[in-house]
Amino acid sequence: MNVRDSEAVAALLSAAGYEEAASEEDADIAIVNSCTVRERAENKAVGKTGYLLAAKRAGRLKAAGLMGCAVQRLGESVFKALPGLDFAVGPRRYGAIPRLIERALAGESGMLEISGPDEVPQSMDAHGDCGFRAFTTVLLGCDNRCSYCIVPDVRGREYSRPAREVAAEAAALAARGVKEITLLGQSVLRYGRRNPAFAPDDPPSPGGYREPFPRLLEMLQTIPGLERIRFTSGHPSGCTDELVRAFAEMPKVCRHLHLPVQSGSDRVLKEMGRGYTRARYLAAVAKLRAFDPEFAVTTDVIVGYPGETDADFEDTRSLMEEAGFDNAFVFKYSPRPGTRSALLADDVPREEKERRDAVLLADQDARGAARNARLAGTVRRILAEGPSARNAARWSGRDGGNRITVFEPGAAPPAPGTFLDVRITRTAPQTLYGEIA
Repeated sequence: MNVRDSEAVAALLSAAGYEEAASEEDADIAIVNSCTVRERAENKAVGKTGYLLAAKRAGRLKAAGLMGCAVQRLGESVFKALPGLDFAVGPRRYGAIPRLIERALAGESGMLEISGPDEVPQSMDAHGDCGFRAFTTVLLGCDNRCSYCIVPDVRGREYSRPAREVAAEAAALAARGVKEITLLGQSVLRYGRRNPAFAPDDPPSPGGYREPFPRLLEMLQTIPGLERIRFTSGHPSGCTDELVRAFAEMPKVCRHLHLPVQSGSDRVLKEMGRGYTRARYLAAVAKLRAFDPEFAVTTDVIVGYPGETDADFEDTRSLMEEAGFDNAFVFKYSPRPGTRSALLADDVPREEKERRDAVLLADQDARGAARNARLAGTVRRILAEGPSARNAARWSGRDGGNRITVFEPGAAPPAPGTFLDVRITRTAPQTLYGEIA
């Protein structure tokens, strides 16, 4: 989401006549896009902005600003933390940035733009040169109110962009050569639940879909030139029969879902306010895999939530094994100001959080190795991205399940954005290796 926001602001500034600098050292204006979902992320953003303000005082910058979730959380206090900051902008006010830069260059400073929780944002459909792949925001904000999460406070309540607007943006991207789009939302499967996403005069779904998100996928499926549709992040409540039917019936919709679980303990899930039980989560995974055993499911997990016992942790280990995740991102709990869990004692020692983190990552390596080993000998349709980061003589891309695939490019390397059939010859926990078929 932050990558998409940065892209949109860069496109807005280009449209306003600004030119992207080749490097930070060459810039006249610098803006830091902040995250506050974890304390470390916010501290890094504030620290980086402080460094830029020192460059401004030394005459190397004309203006410096801070955007994003940390601004929404800190409000006016951001100017106490960062004296000399020219402007600070919350997530639903990014359209104001070109105007604020003009005022900053005219000598103003300390300008703050933050939004109310229900404010409808300006359209953020601007894109720069995004190549063959692009992000498209379809749902802003979140209504889930998980105990540990600050996102609803800083990104506001849910707002679903009109389906026509999303489809028009996707069609424009496809016309520019984009082959793959990723639909973004904090809980993207809730699209269209809080506010209507379809107008009364929109034509009915040809496939008989009634739920807003599958209807949106159906609209995007018909766009010429668009070859792949991804979306993130999911929630078990959105894993309906209609969503599963959309995966099965729509060839452009990639068979991968990022479905954060956070814990495998019913007691901890209830404390977190996640809105599902262990059994309901596993039923959602089973429903996705029932029509395609290779369906890729990835997840997020928190270790060391307040009061998490050894038994709770073992429940998480066993759920992860039963779900058979293709990959997992494990985070050590840290309290965020203003959340319900911040009122609880952070009573799991740091060393124990680190131990549990290491155990889950080791488990996932073994699980990922076993899941990927089943794909050896198969032929995968890969969207080529370019030379591999670790070995420029090889290329990498991803299959429909979002699995990183490294392959020999041959005498004439393909252009980035080309689809290839790659036969898998070797596998690792998080990577497939092969040759062009």
